[in-house]
Amino acid sequence: MNEEHLSRIQAIAEAALLAAGKPLSLDQLRELFTEDERPARQVMEHVMMLLGNACEGRGFELRKVASGYRLQVREEYAPWVSRLFEEKPQRYSRALLETLALIAYRQPITRGEIEDIRGVTVSSNIIRTLLEREWVRVVGHRDVPGRPAMYATTRQFLDYFNLSGLDQMPPLSEIRDLEEIGREIEKSIQAEIEFDSTPAEPGEDNPPGETLH
Repeated sequence: MNEEHLSRIQAIAEAALLAAGKPLSLDQLRELFTEDERPARQVMEHVMMLLGNACEGRGFELRKVASGYRLQVREEYAPWVSRLFEEKPQRYSRALLETLALIAYRQPITRGEIEDIRGVTVSSNIIRTLLEREWVRVVGHRDVPGRPAMYATTRQFLDYFNLSGLDQMPPLSEIRDLEEIGREIEKSIQAEIEFDSTPAEPGEDNPPGETLH
């Protein structure tokens, strides 16, 4: 395949990613082409590497996340770009962030198990918000009386935090407690340019969470 053909595939992939506004997998990108012109998967991977290299030194980057590839503003330019928008990034309560952290690190986990670790009741609004944001989902039910739902993180959770897999999360041994995990998640959230209209959770005066072991 000559350089001109590769450049054309790269331009088509770039245009698709700009138009999609969401991550696209290699297979989704390959499906843009008719069967007789569809690049092999290995060729498509090479094209994405070329596209990533072409973004060097620019205000945006090609990022691989759980759902595929996306073009996004580089984090260091977010403070300036965010001034284009009147709506400010949401702020979430520490209770919500700690709950999300426990689900991410201890999944699958039930609401009761989260409450046992945190030592306080988990608000139904927190669970509903996490489900509505599609950051967590029900993956089954614990085989105990009442059959409580078990929660785990989703592909959308990985995409939002620029992760391609859970193995990219900081090792639990490097994080002292739930409050520190909450701060790290909040830092990641504030670094994103997010313009969703979902109401933020109100702050809650909960006692400090227990240390994760």
